[in-house]
Amino acid sequence: MNSLQISPAVRRFRFVGILTVVSVYLLILVGGIVRSTGSGMGCPDWPKCFGQWIPPTEASQLPADYKEIYTAQRVAKNQKLARTLERLGFAQVAGSIFAHPTQYIETDFNAVKTWIEYVNRLLGALIGVFVFLTVIFAFPYWRRDRTIFWLAFASFVLTGVQGYLGSLVVSTNLLPVMVTIHMALALVIVALLLYAVDRAEWRLEKLGVVKEEEESEVLNSSNLRKAPSSSLQLGLWAALLLTFWQIVLGTQVREEIDIVSATAGHLGRETWVEQLGTTFSVHRTMSALVLLVNVYVCYELWQLGRTRLTKLAMAMLGVVGLEILAGIILAYFALPAAVQPIHLTLATVLFGVQFLALLAVARARKTPETIAPSDAARRVVA
Repeated sequence: MNSLQISPAVRRFRFVGILTVVSVYLLILVGGIVRSTGSGMGCPDWPKCFGQWIPPTEASQLPADYKEIYTAQRVAKNQKLARTLERLGFAQVAGSIFAHPTQYIETDFNAVKTWIEYVNRLLGALIGVFVFLTVIFAFPYWRRDRTIFWLAFASFVLTGVQGYLGSLVVSTNLLPVMVTIHMALALVIVALLLYAVDRAEWRLEKLGVVKEEEESEVLNSSNLRKAPSSSLQLGLWAALLLTFWQIVLGTQVREEIDIVSATAGHLGRETWVEQLGTTFSVHRTMSALVLLVNVYVCYELWQLGRTRLTKLAMAMLGVVGLEILAGIILAYFALPAAVQPIHLTLATVLFGVQFLALLAVARARKTPETIAPSDAARRVVA
């Protein structure tokens, strides 16, 4: 079998790019744990935690009036933010900052919650380093494919914005609109990183060779297939946007749960679902539509008979099944805290798989003449 040598620069970019994507998903999981354990305000300031780079472990290490101190700091920061938003024309959002019922409430120190939030921040900082390295290792693509470099660079810039939004989430005491924007931007960053890595893999495929054990299957086949249909591409867009919308709705449901939980004094967990409003009903009903759309696109992907698209279809169906199962457990078994971060992470994984399938289908539609019964005939080798 012929083979081409993968350059060290390409190897580094692939490794760091994949590592960064995995790390982002891990951060989303940890972020879900932060929310499910109520640790979002475990550190009342940012980037430090209680004014320290290594947070305290006991309340005795804090001044007696720490609540007043950090509330005053947060309110001052929010006033500056509100003035900026008003100048930019977002008066309603600016007003909602101080209309939030917990704006002037400081939570009691809890060492466990503090360290859960602190680990979340450490992981976020580590991902910032990974994304920066992704940009550095994308420089060799400046001459080969500048799109890859700009995708990596855009993800780095947005990671910085995400860090700033994280500080606003803390300063606004988990203001719902800030939490939602924070989650939505995380998905955008995931998409950019996946696109960069996938595009780099595609460049390698164009330089690749046919594997010996698959070459005869391709050469002896006479059944060439048509390119994926435009309806499949539209279906994937619909699936992707539905998943994005479901994740946004999910963050809003989570916010409602926090309010119900606080009102009930964190007791009577089995009654919380009954107290949720319309957003939860819409979120639960939309899951049926998500299932139907994904089943349709997976059937169409399967019909194309391409190895890569078949694997993506199987992954989509598997993640959708697990996601719906997690949702059922949450709805009918008193919202177990351990399942909440899993539910969120599965949704973001589904978003990523759908995005990769969309990229693969868009690419296949541009190159119908290369299609043969076994799409496995092309493999990344260089």
